[in-house]
Amino acid sequence: MDNLEALYCHIDDYCKAYTAEQQKKMLTLKRKSSKKTRNKPCCISLAEIITILVLFHQIRYREFKAFYYGYLCQWLKSAFPRLPSYNRMVELMEKAVHPMCDYLKFLMQGNCTGISYIDSTSLAVCDNHRIKRHKVFADTAARGKSSMGWFYGFKLHVIINDQGELDKLTVTAGNVDDRKPVKQLCDMTVFGKLFGDKGYIDKSLTAWLDEHLDAELITNVKKNMKAKDIAWLDKRLLKRRFLIETVFDELKNICHIEHSRHRSPAGFIANLLAGLIAYCHQAKKPTLKNVLIGHSLPQVA
Repeated sequence: MDNLEALYCHIDDYCKAYTAEQQKKMLTLKRKSSKKTRNKPCCISLAEIITILVLFHQIRYREFKAFYYGYLCQWLKSAFPRLPSYNRMVELMEKAVHPMCDYLKFLMQGNCTGISYIDSTSLAVCDNHRIKRHKVFADTAARGKSSMGWFYGFKLHVIINDQGELDKLTVTAGNVDDRKPVKQLCDMTVFGKLFGDKGYIDKSLTAWLDEHLDAELITNVKKNMKAKDIAWLDKRLLKRRFLIETVFDELKNICHIEHSRHRSPAGFIANLLAGLIAYCHQAKKPTLKNVLIGHSLPQVA
Protein backbone atom coordinates (compact mmCIF):
# COMPACT_ATOMS: atom_id res chain seq x y z
CA MET A 1 0.00 0.00 0.00
CA ASP A 2 2.93 2.36 0.65
CA ASN A 3 4.07 2.06 -2.96
CA LEU A 4 0.51 2.66 -4.15
CA GLU A 5 0.22 5.79 -2.01
CA ALA A 6 3.55 7.10 -3.29
CA LEU A 7 2.51 6.40 -6.88
CA TYR A 8 -0.85 8.13 -6.42
CA CYS A 9 0.69 11.17 -4.70
CA HIS A 10 3.24 11.61 -7.50
CA ILE A 11 0.55 11.34 -10.20
CA ASP A 12 -1.91 13.52 -8.26
CA ASP A 13 0.64 16.32 -7.84
CA TYR A 14 1.25 16.33 -11.58
CA CYS A 15 -2.48 16.17 -12.44
CA LYS A 16 -3.18 19.21 -10.24
CA ALA A 17 -0.52 21.21 -12.06
CA TYR A 18 -1.74 19.86 -15.42
CA THR A 19 -5.39 20.75 -14.70
CA ALA A 20 -4.48 24.24 -13.52
CA GLU A 21 -2.47 24.84 -16.69
CA GLN A 22 -5.31 23.57 -18.87
CA GLN A 23 -7.84 25.80 -17.14
CA LYS A 24 -5.80 28.85 -18.11
CA LYS A 25 -6.09 27.88 -21.79
CA MET A 26 -9.84 27.15 -21.70
CA LEU A 27 -12.19 29.50 -23.54
CA THR A 28 -15.16 30.93 -21.64
CA LEU A 29 -18.39 30.93 -23.64
CA LYS A 30 -21.14 33.43 -22.95
CA ARG A 31 -24.50 31.84 -22.24
CA LYS A 32 -27.37 33.18 -24.35
CA SER A 33 -30.02 31.76 -22.04
CA SER A 34 -30.39 31.67 -18.28
CA LYS A 35 -30.83 27.90 -18.23
CA LYS A 36 -28.27 25.99 -16.19
CA THR A 37 -26.21 23.42 -18.02
CA ARG A 38 -25.47 20.07 -16.47
CA ASN A 39 -21.82 19.86 -15.46
CA LYS A 40 -21.67 16.95 -13.06
CA PRO A 41 -18.12 16.01 -12.05
CA CYS A 42 -16.86 12.47 -12.55
CA CYS A 43 -17.07 10.18 -9.53
CA ILE A 44 -13.39 9.29 -9.91
CA SER A 45 -10.54 11.77 -10.35
CA LEU A 46 -8.10 11.92 -13.23
CA ALA A 47 -5.22 10.96 -10.93
CA GLU A 48 -7.12 7.85 -9.78
CA ILE A 49 -7.77 6.80 -13.40
CA ILE A 50 -4.09 7.07 -14.31
CA THR A 51 -3.03 5.33 -11.09
CA ILE A 52 -5.34 2.39 -11.82
CA LEU A 53 -4.02 2.05 -15.38
CA VAL A 54 -0.40 2.17 -14.22
CA LEU A 55 -1.11 -0.23 -11.34
CA PHE A 56 -2.59 -2.71 -13.81
CA HIS A 57 0.79 -2.92 -15.56
CA GLN A 58 2.71 -3.05 -12.30
CA ILE A 59 0.61 -5.94 -10.91
CA ARG A 60 1.25 -7.70 -14.25
CA TYR A 61 -2.24 -8.93 -15.02
CA ARG A 62 -2.79 -9.94 -18.62
CA GLU A 63 -6.43 -8.78 -18.89
CA PHE A 64 -7.77 -5.50 -17.51
CA LYS A 65 -11.21 -6.94 -16.79
CA ALA A 66 -9.77 -9.69 -14.59
CA PHE A 67 -7.62 -7.09 -12.82
CA TYR A 68 -10.58 -4.76 -12.30
CA TYR A 69 -12.98 -7.33 -10.85
CA GLY A 70 -10.53 -9.81 -9.33
CA TYR A 71 -8.03 -7.44 -7.74
CA LEU A 72 -9.17 -3.83 -7.69
CA CYS A 73 -12.78 -4.33 -6.58
CA GLN A 74 -11.91 -6.98 -4.01
CA TRP A 75 -8.64 -5.85 -2.42
CA LEU A 76 -8.36 -2.11 -3.10
CA LYS A 77 -11.94 -0.97 -2.48
CA SER A 78 -10.80 1.09 0.50
CA ALA A 79 -8.14 2.87 -1.59
CA PHE A 80 -10.62 3.62 -4.40
CA PRO A 81 -14.03 3.91 -2.66
CA ARG A 82 -15.87 5.46 -5.63
CA LEU A 83 -15.01 3.03 -8.39
CA PRO A 84 -17.30 3.22 -11.44
CA SER A 85 -18.52 0.20 -13.36
CA TYR A 86 -16.12 -1.61 -15.63
CA ASN A 87 -17.79 -0.29 -18.79
CA ARG A 88 -17.63 3.28 -17.50
CA MET A 89 -13.97 2.81 -16.57
CA VAL A 90 -13.17 1.74 -20.13
CA GLU A 91 -14.85 4.92 -21.40
CA LEU A 92 -12.81 7.07 -18.99
CA MET A 93 -9.51 5.66 -20.33
CA GLU A 94 -9.79 7.92 -23.37
CA LYS A 95 -10.00 10.92 -21.04
CA ALA A 96 -6.62 10.07 -19.54
CA VAL A 97 -4.66 9.64 -22.81
CA HIS A 98 -3.50 13.25 -23.23
CA PRO A 99 -2.55 13.76 -19.54
CA MET A 100 -0.57 10.49 -19.63
CA CYS A 101 1.34 11.72 -22.70
CA ASP A 102 2.40 14.86 -20.82
CA TYR A 103 3.15 12.89 -17.68
CA LEU A 104 5.40 10.48 -19.59
CA LYS A 105 7.29 13.43 -21.11
CA PHE A 106 7.72 14.80 -17.60
CA LEU A 107 9.17 11.50 -16.37
CA MET A 108 11.66 11.35 -19.27
CA GLN A 109 12.99 14.91 -18.87
CA GLY A 110 16.74 15.20 -18.43
CA ASN A 111 17.48 11.47 -18.71
CA CYS A 112 20.29 11.83 -21.27
CA THR A 113 23.66 11.02 -19.68
CA GLY A 114 25.92 11.15 -22.73
CA ILE A 115 25.78 7.37 -23.32
CA SER A 116 22.61 6.45 -25.22
CA TYR A 117 21.28 3.45 -27.14
CA ILE A 118 18.72 3.61 -29.93
CA ASP A 119 16.61 0.80 -31.36
CA SER A 120 13.06 -0.15 -32.33
CA THR A 121 10.73 -3.01 -31.48
CA SER A 122 7.54 -4.31 -33.03
CA LEU A 123 4.07 -3.78 -31.56
CA ALA A 124 1.87 -6.36 -33.26
CA VAL A 125 -1.87 -5.69 -33.04
CA CYS A 126 -3.02 -9.08 -34.33
CA ASP A 127 -1.71 -12.45 -35.42
CA ASN A 128 -0.47 -12.70 -39.00
CA HIS A 129 -3.22 -15.08 -40.12
CA ARG A 130 -5.87 -12.53 -38.95
CA ILE A 131 -4.52 -9.52 -40.85
CA LYS A 132 -7.23 -9.55 -43.52
CA ARG A 133 -9.98 -9.64 -40.89
CA HIS A 134 -8.48 -6.95 -38.67
CA LYS A 135 -10.52 -3.70 -38.70
CA VAL A 136 -9.49 -1.62 -35.66
CA PHE A 137 -6.19 -0.42 -37.15
CA ALA A 138 -6.92 -1.08 -40.81
CA ASP A 139 -6.08 2.53 -41.78
CA THR A 140 -3.04 3.08 -39.54
CA ALA A 141 -1.17 -0.20 -38.98
CA ALA A 142 1.09 -1.75 -41.62
CA ARG A 143 3.11 -4.88 -42.23
CA GLY A 144 6.70 -4.78 -41.15
CA LYS A 145 9.64 -7.08 -40.61
CA SER A 146 11.84 -7.34 -37.56
CA SER A 147 14.57 -9.74 -36.46
CA MET A 148 11.80 -12.04 -35.19
CA GLY A 149 9.94 -12.14 -38.52
CA TRP A 150 6.97 -10.43 -40.13
CA PHE A 151 4.31 -8.67 -38.08
CA TYR A 152 1.30 -6.38 -38.52
CA GLY A 153 1.09 -3.27 -36.37
CA PHE A 154 3.41 -0.50 -35.26
CA LYS A 155 7.02 0.17 -34.29
CA LEU A 156 8.17 1.66 -31.01
CA HIS A 157 11.38 3.67 -31.49
CA VAL A 158 13.23 4.30 -28.22
CA ILE A 159 16.38 6.02 -26.98
CA ILE A 160 17.58 4.97 -23.52
CA ASN A 161 20.55 5.98 -21.37
CA ASP A 162 23.13 3.76 -19.68
CA GLN A 163 20.90 3.48 -16.58
CA GLY A 164 18.09 1.81 -18.55
CA GLU A 165 15.88 4.91 -18.32
CA LEU A 166 13.69 6.01 -21.22
CA ASP A 167 14.93 9.21 -22.82
CA LYS A 168 13.02 9.64 -26.10
CA LEU A 169 10.40 7.56 -27.89
CA THR A 170 7.93 7.66 -30.74
CA VAL A 171 5.52 5.28 -32.49
CA THR A 172 5.33 4.75 -36.25
CA ALA A 173 3.68 2.31 -38.64
CA GLY A 174 5.30 -1.10 -38.95
CA ASN A 175 6.75 -0.45 -42.42
CA VAL A 176 8.70 2.71 -41.50
CA ASP A 177 12.49 2.54 -41.76
CA ASP A 178 14.32 2.75 -38.44
CA ARG A 179 16.42 5.69 -39.65
CA LYS A 180 13.48 7.91 -40.56
CA PRO A 181 12.35 9.02 -37.05
CA VAL A 182 15.89 9.55 -35.72
CA LYS A 183 15.89 13.29 -36.49
CA GLN A 184 12.52 13.62 -34.76
CA LEU A 185 13.77 11.76 -31.69
CA CYS A 186 17.12 13.52 -31.37
CA ASP A 187 16.38 17.05 -30.22
CA MET A 188 18.74 19.49 -28.53
CA THR A 189 18.73 17.48 -25.28
CA VAL A 190 20.50 14.45 -26.82
CA PHE A 191 24.28 14.63 -26.65
CA GLY A 192 27.35 12.40 -26.40
CA LYS A 193 27.55 8.89 -27.86
CA LEU A 194 24.54 7.31 -29.55
CA PHE A 195 24.94 3.56 -30.18
CA GLY A 196 22.75 1.70 -32.68
CA ASP A 197 22.71 -1.46 -34.78
CA LYS A 198 23.56 -1.81 -38.47
CA GLY A 199 20.07 -0.66 -39.46
CA TYR A 200 21.07 2.92 -38.60
CA ILE A 201 24.02 3.11 -40.99
CA ASP A 202 23.54 6.28 -43.03
CA LYS A 203 26.19 8.85 -43.99
CA SER A 204 23.69 11.69 -44.30
CA LEU A 205 22.17 10.90 -40.89
CA THR A 206 25.59 10.77 -39.23
CA ALA A 207 26.54 14.07 -40.85
CA TRP A 208 23.27 15.68 -39.71
CA LEU A 209 23.84 14.60 -36.11
CA ASP A 210 27.40 15.96 -36.20
CA GLU A 211 26.24 19.27 -37.68
CA HIS A 212 23.09 19.99 -35.68
CA LEU A 213 23.69 18.15 -32.41
CA ASP A 214 26.58 17.38 -30.12
CA ALA A 215 25.97 13.65 -30.72
CA GLU A 216 27.97 10.93 -32.48
CA LEU A 217 26.19 7.94 -33.99
CA ILE A 218 28.28 4.77 -33.57
CA THR A 219 27.39 1.49 -35.31
CA ASN A 220 29.13 -1.63 -36.53
CA VAL A 221 29.87 -1.99 -40.24
CA LYS A 222 28.34 -4.48 -42.66
CA LYS A 223 30.33 -7.29 -44.25
CA ASN A 224 30.59 -5.52 -47.60
CA MET A 225 31.87 -2.28 -46.02
CA LYS A 226 35.37 -1.18 -45.16
CA ALA A 227 36.36 -1.50 -41.53
CA LYS A 228 36.50 1.74 -39.57
CA ASP A 229 38.51 2.69 -36.54
CA ILE A 230 36.46 2.77 -33.33
CA ALA A 231 37.93 3.72 -29.97
CA TRP A 232 38.35 0.83 -27.52
CA LEU A 233 35.84 2.34 -25.10
CA ASP A 234 33.27 2.85 -27.87
CA LYS A 235 33.77 -0.77 -28.97
CA ARG A 236 33.14 -1.98 -25.45
CA LEU A 237 30.03 0.16 -25.07
CA LEU A 238 28.78 -0.94 -28.49
CA LYS A 239 28.98 -4.57 -27.38
CA ARG A 240 26.67 -3.67 -24.49
CA ARG A 241 23.85 -2.82 -26.90
CA PHE A 242 21.93 -5.77 -25.45
CA LEU A 243 20.88 -3.31 -22.73
CA ILE A 244 18.12 -1.86 -24.90
CA GLU A 245 17.00 -5.36 -25.89
CA THR A 246 16.64 -6.14 -22.17
CA VAL A 247 14.54 -3.00 -21.76
CA PHE A 248 12.26 -4.11 -24.62
CA ASP A 249 11.95 -7.53 -23.01
CA GLU A 250 10.80 -5.99 -19.73
CA LEU A 251 8.39 -3.64 -21.50
CA LYS A 252 6.73 -6.54 -23.33
CA ASN A 253 6.89 -9.38 -20.80
CA ILE A 254 6.62 -7.49 -17.51
CA CYS A 255 4.78 -4.26 -18.34
CA HIS A 256 2.77 -5.91 -21.17
CA ILE A 257 2.72 -3.02 -23.63
CA GLU A 258 1.92 -5.44 -26.49
CA HIS A 259 -1.20 -7.57 -26.94
CA SER A 260 -3.75 -8.27 -29.67
CA ARG A 261 -7.02 -7.55 -27.82
CA HIS A 262 -7.43 -3.83 -28.55
CA ARG A 263 -10.92 -2.69 -29.47
CA SER A 264 -10.11 0.95 -30.25
CA PRO A 265 -7.07 3.12 -31.05
CA ALA A 266 -7.60 5.01 -27.79
CA GLY A 267 -7.36 1.75 -25.84
CA PHE A 268 -4.12 0.89 -27.63
CA ILE A 269 -2.57 4.27 -26.80
CA ALA A 270 -3.76 4.17 -23.18
CA ASN A 271 -2.34 0.67 -22.71
CA LEU A 272 1.00 1.65 -24.26
CA LEU A 273 1.35 4.85 -22.23
CA ALA A 274 0.40 3.16 -18.96
CA GLY A 275 2.94 0.39 -19.57
CA LEU A 276 5.70 2.91 -20.31
CA ILE A 277 4.84 4.93 -17.19
CA ALA A 278 4.85 1.74 -15.12
CA TYR A 279 8.36 1.01 -16.40
CA CYS A 280 9.52 4.55 -15.53
CA HIS A 281 8.32 3.98 -11.93
CA GLN A 282 10.05 0.61 -11.76
CA ALA A 283 12.58 0.62 -8.91
CA LYS A 284 15.12 -1.71 -10.53
CA LYS A 285 15.95 -1.26 -14.19
CA PRO A 286 18.61 -2.97 -16.32
CA THR A 287 21.73 -0.82 -16.14
CA LEU A 288 25.14 -0.69 -17.79
CA LYS A 289 27.38 -1.99 -15.01
CA ASN A 290 30.93 -3.27 -14.93
CA VAL A 291 31.67 -2.22 -18.51
CA LEU A 292 35.22 -1.23 -17.70
CA ILE A 293 36.11 -4.17 -15.42
CA GLY A 294 39.60 -5.38 -16.23
CA HIS A 295 40.40 -2.24 -18.24
CA SER A 296 41.90 1.03 -17.19
CA LEU A 297 41.80 4.35 -18.91
CA PRO A 298 44.89 5.13 -21.00
CA GLN A 299 47.51 7.13 -19.15
CA VAL A 300 48.29 10.57 -20.47
CA ALA A 301 52.03 11.29 -20.61
